[in-house]
Amino acid sequence: MRSIYIWAILLGLGFIVFVSACSYNNSFVALDESVNNAWSKVQSAYQQRADLIPNLVATVKGAAEFEKETLEAVVSARARATSINIDPSNATPEQLQQFQEAQNGLSQSLGRLLLVAEQYPDLKASASFQQLQAQLEGQENRIRVERNRYNDAVTEYNTSIRRFPASFFASIFGFDRAVQFESQQGAENAPTVEF
Repeated sequence: MRSIYIWAILLGLGFIVFVSACSYNNSFVALDESVNNAWSKVQSAYQQRADLIPNLVATVKGAAEFEKETLEAVVSARARATSINIDPSNATPEQLQQFQEAQNGLSQSLGRLLLVAEQYPDLKASASFQQLQAQLEGQENRIRVERNRYNDAVTEYNTSIRRFPASFFASIFGFDRAVQFESQQGAENAPTVEF
């Protein structure tokens, strides 16, 4: 009789552990999918920026005898930035750093293009150029917003898998910490603008 009670208690405890494990696993999967979704939105925002660049380059080419090196630098940086693909579930800090460096290179070459374009009054006055410039500025804001949302999703996911007893189940089910975007080294310093 006593052994029946012991078995009933053990089965009850086993059932509680099983239900808890299923619940934790399901919440980890949902949070992991939130991270993947947020990463997709980051990539989409970067892709939208990359899609604007050929129009900007064509507008600049058509409106002025423009520095060929500046245009080639933008096209080359765009190619590098769009060639890096990262799977957020297996991302390493190094991969994210490489992705970010390519995106920063594109941002810098676009900045140089827009700065040099300031020297061409006809180009600055062009409605097409003004519209593309406004779209790029808006896209940069969307990129910042999506990166922040991605970091928020990663923070929620990482917090969830590191709390006890969830950390126990996360390690059993193979859920590892996700990588966040970090500011570029030297970003705390204001850029120097020279005329």
